Amino acid sequence: MDVNLALILTLLTALSGAIVAFDRFYLQKKTLGESASDRPPNVIVDYARSFFPVLLVVLVIRSFVFEPFRIPSGSMMPTLLQGDYIFVKKYSYGLRLPVLETKIIDTGEPERGDVVVFRLPAEPSVNYIKRVVGLPGDRVEYLNHRLTINGESIPLSRETEDDTESIAGNGAPRFIEDLGDRSHAILIASPGNAIRDGVYEVPEGSYFMLGDNRDNSKDSRFIGMIPETYLVGEAVRIWMHMDGLEVPDWERIGMKIE
Repeated sequence: MDVNLALILTLLTALSGAIVAFDRFYLQKKTLGESASDRPPNVIVDYARSFFPVLLVVLVIRSFVFEPFRIPSGSMMPTLLQGDYIFVKKYSYGLRLPVLETKIIDTGEPERGDVVVFRLPAEPSVNYIKRVVGLPGDRVEYLNHRLTINGESIPLSRETEDDTESIAGNGAPRFIEDLGDRSHAILIASPGNAIRDGVYEVPEGSYFMLGDNRDNSKDSRFIGMIPETYLVGEAVRIWMHMDGLEVPDWERIGMKIE
């Protein structure tokens, strides 16, 4: 069972705020003239006064500024590892109302190469994280692990053996891909056996996403294009890495997500 934290946080904030307002504009006026010591204690009001400011600040930050996420799988290796905890910048692609996800202010659009968190269209309560490869109107070809976008082949080069061996993971060959203004590493587990080769037309208002672990990622080759309305925000920093009960990997803390 999925827990909708945004809904719970919004309801708690609204409830505590309503109690504080009811006390301020009704109960206090009703007991006007009485000293504070003469009024009977109201535990519910006291708790609401204490928690409302905290809940409101958390709701605003989580909804409009930054939201933390945990990486649950290796589909974005080597950029992101299972157990990474990341910050997602919520205002990169517009400010949206919590729960309703309705955009109220347009602040920008995804660029090719951005690492983005989005809600799965088939199951909006589930969040995915992938890299933006195709923009609206693009024609994306993925053939034998090579990307061609609007007829232009995307540069791909093999890293040295030393660089390849330094990666945590399954030892898959590591390549550098130049996508837009970003150079980033990708994994290709089976260089001679590409998964889901094809040509994809990106409709207006949607994006084509790929995982950096190209042979082990459930991305737009499987789930289709991602409409703009399902975007959550841009992944920007790793703030912790800890998988299970292992000791945190301090070297990954603070890393910028490229």
